[in-house]
Amino acid sequence: MLFATVLAVIRISRRQADVYRGYRRRVGRSILLGLEFLVAGDIIRTVAVAPTYASVGVLAVIVGIRTFLSFSLELEITGQWPWQRPVAEADD
Repeated sequence: MLFATVLAVIRISRRQADVYRGYRRRVGRSILLGLEFLVAGDIIRTVAVAPTYASVGVLAVIVGIRTFLSFSLELEITGQWPWQRPVAEADD
């Protein structure tokens, strides 16, 4: 996120176009990456510690919530679901 902010400030100072969309995309990707690390950490913690039905249930709920957040954030960033192909632009 720091890199995205610095890059946006540089682009604003150079008066480049479409700075906001690029900044928003980079910040969104940073958040998505952080969510992936958090899910992986929760899975490793649950497997490393003696897994009980309660801890596996809590892990399932946490992973479900974070997966929903990841999908909705991806939809917000790209405008399409992760499993959809990008729409081909028409040639003029």
